[in-house]
Amino acid sequence: MSQADPGIDGGALISTLKRAAGVLRDAGVEFALAGGFAAYVRGAAISTHDVDFVLREQDVDAAVSALTAAGMRHRECPEEWLTKVYDGDRPIDLIFRPSGRPVDGGMLQRAEELPVAAVSMPVLPADDLVIMRLLAFTETACDFSDFLHVCRALREQVDWPKVAKETAHSPYAYAFLTLLHRLDVIEGGFL
Repeated sequence: MSQADPGIDGGALISTLKRAAGVLRDAGVEFALAGGFAAYVRGAAISTHDVDFVLREQDVDAAVSALTAAGMRHRECPEEWLTKVYDGDRPIDLIFRPSGRPVDGGMLQRAEELPVAAVSMPVLPADDLVIMRLLAFTETACDFSDFLHVCRALREQVDWPKVAKETAHSPYAYAFLTLLHRLDVIEGGFL
């Protein structure tokens, strides 16, 4: 989030998160909390941008149907890796192919049931959160500033050698991991 984008009230987003998770669970859609709120549950600052869930691509239609039946609205988007639903003005991203990697049963099984504002739901592990974000960096989307604080907060929960191995093909991920090492956030012997 840039300085010009003040975001959305975190409390309102938490209400949306809990409501959407309940709707998806009641509909039998397998999902996991991802993005900024998954990082928040694991110790980072509260997200004020949106709510992110990962789910299998074949479950997107069922998720959208359940959420719109609950009064939310679906919005078409040009991206081919997610779809968007809105609870009022609060965005919910339903991500099925983060950074070009399809969500599969293995990713969803790695999610851990954790309390999120007194509601238990599956939350992606820190390794998956970091890998997904590092692989999203590109030549035109390479602002590391928003993710530095997340990595500081999650550093002891992340298997950094695993992250380095799974992102080794990305020069942007390598640059970010090198920055974390130079800032003494992580050990760098695996780089």
